[in-house]
Formats: sequence, structure tokens, C-alpha cells
Amino acid sequence: MDSLKKIKELSILAVESEHIVLIGHSNPDGDCIGALMGLNGFLENMGKETSVIIPNPYPSFLNFLDKSNKIIVYSLHSQISKEKIKKADLIICVDFNALKRVDTIEPYIEASKAKRVLIDHHPQPGDGFELMFSCPEMSSASELMYWLLKDMDAIQNPVGDASCFNLDIYTALYTGMMTDTNNFSNSVMASTFQMAADLMAAGVDKEYVQNEVFGGFNECRMRLMGYMLYSNMKVYPDLHAAIMTLSEQVKDEFGFEEGDSEGFVNLALNIKEVKVAALFTENKNIIRVSIRSKGSISANAMAKAYFNGGGHERAAGGKLVDIKIDEVEKYYIDSLKKFYEEKGIDF
Repeated sequence: MDSLKKIKELSILAVESEHIVLIGHSNPDGDCIGALMGLNGFLENMGKETSVIIPNPYPSFLNFLDKSNKIIVYSLHSQISKEKIKKADLIICVDFNALKRVDTIEPYIEASKAKRVLIDHHPQPGDGFELMFSCPEMSSASELMYWLLKDMDAIQNPVGDASCFNLDIYTALYTGMMTDTNNFSNSVMASTFQMAADLMAAGVDKEYVQNEVFGGFNECRMRLMGYMLYSNMKVYPDLHAAIMTLSEQVKDEFGFEEGDSEGFVNLALNIKEVKVAALFTENKNIIRVSIRSKGSISANAMAKAYFNGGGHERAAGGKLVDIKIDEVEKYYIDSLKKFYEEKGIDF
């Protein structure tokens, strides 16, 4: 965890700032939204004016974390977003390690005179931040946020004073941590379970969160998942690999909404022989890539080498351009073979 000195610096920055903008990454997931809303609630309880901005819409099953419609979606409200960023004297970037992860918002953050803070758990953070909390050893941005805010709360509220935490903040942070660990399946440390225990003791309703996240899907999403498993997933036993491709045509056929494919890439890893799984999603002019792995295979290294991305050892992402969706399967297989050869992986 970062030093108390840096946390005191963040606390001072927050106290001295009048307009704080919180930024999440493109295609925000549960961890991004959970960490953002947890931080937002904490800062609001400090009496601060805040704005929360994300590049594009988040999955609808996370709506329960933003009951007051606090989140501004740049792709839907670009002018308001630009005005908020221009007005800011402090910008806090959450759950991403470089400004390129916010797509078209990047130049407006770059042009802003506000001080910038990074709070993230991805490796190899970029430059351009006055203060940085980068902890790749944490399970999630939400876990990092919890421990950071806990220290900030002790600074802001000495023993006996009111806390800046409340149940909504705890619920948001629990949701973020739970989703980014795939319901405690990966990237889990002892501190992760300690956080979960703390938040449940504070009143977080685990069953409520589980139902909202995993029981909040529409019928089309469930049918899409069935299609992806039965008719779309391909397994290559000799490569210990699996692949799914999600085309624009299939998305239209199943009434796809942003977030509907959340978790699909993890499904193939439940097959005993599969060590690496990939989901390729056609999205306008690019192919979005999600990679998951287990055993000796590094999803992060593979994403960096062949898919213009990166992430964690077992969970990474990237993108492909100038390639058609019906060409990605061959590219994936060829890349796997080269990767295994380069890394000396022999099953």
C-alpha cells in the first residue's frame, strides 16, 4: 500500500479543491463504476463538489450504483463533460493506467490546468500525474480505493468524529472488487477477503449485490450467452485454447446492449484442458479483444505482443484494427503458436 505521506497529500488536494472531476476508462466495467462511485460518495460527504465522467455507457446491470444519475457519459453529453473538465481544479483518474484509455476525452484532460491524480491497479502506469497510487498487487481498483479511503477517513475524521463512509459507498466498493475478481475467482489476496469481511460487517448485503450483478440480465443476454457457448465457442485441444467471436450481425440479432458480453471470456476457462481463452468483439472500426488465462500462460504478455493491449497476468485486453471479424480466428491461432514458441511453452 502507498505511504501515508502520499495519502495525506491526496487528502490536502481534495480539501483545497473546489471542483473535482472523477474520470473512468472506456467501456467501464463493475470495478471502474464501483471505484468511481465509492470515491464520489466519500468526497461528497467531505462537502466537495464532484462530477463523474466516463467515455461511453456502462452495463445496465450496474444502474443500482448510480441511483441519483450522477454519472455523465461523454459520448452522450460531450459539451457538459468538456465544461466540467475545463472547470476542474483536480482530476482523479480511476482504474486505468494511461490517458489513452479514455479515448476522445484525452485531449481535454491534457489541456486542463487541473492537478491530476491516478488511482489504479494495472501495471506500468503512464506519466502526467502529480500524484500516483499504482498498486498492481491489489485485486481491483475498488480494493485499492477502499484501503486508501480508509486512511483518508482517519485523517479527515479523528477518533470520535463522523465518518465520510456510508453504506452506499461500501456497496459500490464491494461490487467493484467482487466483479473484478470474477466473484473471488482470480487476483484474490488475503487483503481482498479482509475488505469483504469489513464491508459485510458494515452492512453490505452480499445477496443483494449478487442478484443485481448476476441476476440483472435481460432475456436477450441469456440467449446470447447460450448461443456463444453452443454455436460459437471453438476449442483447440492441442493448443489448450478456446475462442469466441461476437460480430455486429450477431449483436444485432440478439439485441445486444453494452455489457451483455461481460464475463463471456471466462466461461471457456471452466473447461479443464483450456489454459487460454479469448473473446473478439466487433465494434465499429475495431475488434475489441479480451484474454483470460491460467497456469503458465500470461494473458498480459500475449495481449502486449499481439493485440495492442495489456493488463494483468491472468486477465488482459486489447484491440485489433484493419482486420475483419472472420479473420481473427486464424490470427489468434497463429499468434498463439508464435507465443508458445517464443516463451518455450510446451504442454
